[in-house]
Amino acid sequence: MSSSSAFIDTSASVNSATVQARSDLGERADRIGAIASTVCAVHCASWPFVLALLPALGSSFLASEWLERGFVLFATALVIGSLGLGYRQHQKAAAAALAAPGLGLIWFGSFGPLHHDVVPHAVLMTLGGLFIASAHLINLRHKRSPHVHGVDCRHD
Repeated sequence: MSSSSAFIDTSASVNSATVQARSDLGERADRIGAIASTVCAVHCASWPFVLALLPALGSSFLASEWLERGFVLFATALVIGSLGLGYRQHQKAAAAALAAPGLGLIWFGSFGPLHHDVVPHAVLMTLGGLFIASAHLINLRHKRSPHVHGVDCRHD
């Protein structure tokens, strides 16, 4: 083996390790996103009932508009990042097709004119959270499916 072929083998293994690290990071992000979005959906669905109990429990800070908006920003960054990494790997847009309306719903629910109407707000946020959780799960499934190289393959 010549020194140039050894160099190629080394760079290929480093490149492979980088790809694997990105895949692991994306998989963790999708798992966290799916769990967080599901918890968010359950939280939002139960919100009209829980809202009445918060003052009695001394947990009024959970009703903070800023806490919710911070979570919406975090969820947005997480879904865009994890779906971006996933798309680079599997080249399928199905997850993004669910994430986009989900993000639209939670952004409208959190920043739109219905934000202070408890029931419409809860419905918007619940549906958005379910869409986003589904997007993370689909992205995770696509990343785990075996890749078969073919004529239309975009991977080298």
